[in-house]
Amino acid sequence: MIKQVIVMRTHYPDGKGGLRKVRTGKMVAQGVHASMGALLSAKQSWMYARPRQFVLNLNDEAQAWLEGKFTKIVVGVKTEEELLALHQKVLNAGLLCSLIQDAGDTEFGGVPTYTALGIGPASSEKIDPITGELPLI
Repeated sequence: MIKQVIVMRTHYPDGKGGLRKVRTGKMVAQGVHASMGALLSAKQSWMYARPRQFVLNLNDEAQAWLEGKFTKIVVGVKTEEELLALHQKVLNAGLLCSLIQDAGDTEFGGVPTYTALGIGPASSEKIDPITGELPLI
């Protein structure tokens, strides 16, 4: 199966030793950023056809994903450290990915904060060894 995995960070410190909630809409937006960013992460393969337009040269897996069901799996990690370590594993595996850092303007008190990681599209055989044990959200 060709799929994309979106990894959401689920726990955010409140600065007082506890955890703060993040609005559902904010989490959805961060996941969408990660999804699109991962697909478009192969910037070196963009071919500009005309001003303000481009054609994206896709690998076979990304092409099959776009022509299929757009399968996405959303999983979670609790901490920034877990998210960053996972990002490094994905980079080491050579998969398309996008690590999202929110600017902090609306939700995080002006502090840039890592929120999500988009991985793929790629085959289950490539993604599952990295994300297969993470809990679904």
